[in-house]
Amino acid sequence: MSVAEKARADTVMAGIGWMILTTLCFVCVTGIVRFVGTDIPAAQAAFIRYAFGVLLFLPWMGPLLRNLPPARVLRLYTARGVTHGLAVILWFYAMARIPIAEVTALGYTAPIFVTIGAALFFGERLHIRRIAAVVVGFLGTLIILRPGFQEIAWGQAAQLAAAPLFAASFLLAKRLTDDEDPVLIVIMLSIFCTLTLLPFALLDWHTPRYETVLWLALTAVFATLGHYTMTRAIGAAPLTVTQPVGFLQLVWAALLGIAVFGEPLDPFVLLGGGIVVAAITFISHREAVAARRQMTPPAPATKD
Repeated sequence: MSVAEKARADTVMAGIGWMILTTLCFVCVTGIVRFVGTDIPAAQAAFIRYAFGVLLFLPWMGPLLRNLPPARVLRLYTARGVTHGLAVILWFYAMARIPIAEVTALGYTAPIFVTIGAALFFGERLHIRRIAAVVVGFLGTLIILRPGFQEIAWGQAAQLAAAPLFAASFLLAKRLTDDEDPVLIVIMLSIFCTLTLLPFALLDWHTPRYETVLWLALTAVFATLGHYTMTRAIGAAPLTVTQPVGFLQLVWAALLGIAVFGEPLDPFVLLGGGIVVAAITFISHREAVAARRQMTPPAPATKD
């Protein structure tokens, strides 16, 4: 193995390590939200979590917010904050009512909606193999839900509704990354998401217990750390490597549900989640192949 190949292998292994840390951080978030449960309404819990997220970013806000972006860009930030805020409310609602593993597995469908949204709104082409992967992903979702064999609960419906909203948030972020600073994008999401959640929280405000506030503050820490480790993972290794490793989050969620909350292990959730992750990985692979083709010069140019 050459020095370059060894360096590349070490980088990929580092990416896998970062992704494993990401799955642990995010499963800590889901576990805490599950523990808080219905102690306070979903919108209020989400608001408290994001308000603490804003506090975590205070040291970086001054320099970045002195020069506010133009109105057109602010509208994109607002749209993303509203979309993401609504998705978070649905996610918190689902997390308090259905098993952790099931929420995690259904959450894997968001990238499938990203693929569909990119074709509808960004004009990206959907080749037959990507269409097939999307269909397989939805089949995995049906295995998780098993409609006709069990009643679809409100928690499941909420998580299904959250997935396309999270996808829309991702697509808006993708549009913003063309010109905006990545740190500013994250800070603006925290600000506008908190503002979106505030009126929903005030509509049905319950004075939270001190312990509940501390637990929700901890979710902000784990979520922020998880986004950082995920960024490091994506930067170090291809998505086709990190996406399958991300399936570990479903494994951790299932184990946490069994050990801490006494939730039964549902093999259909694991099977369906695995199929969805496989479909996402294939879509990521096809996107990577397409990107390499666009970057490769035509044959005559490579000879110069």
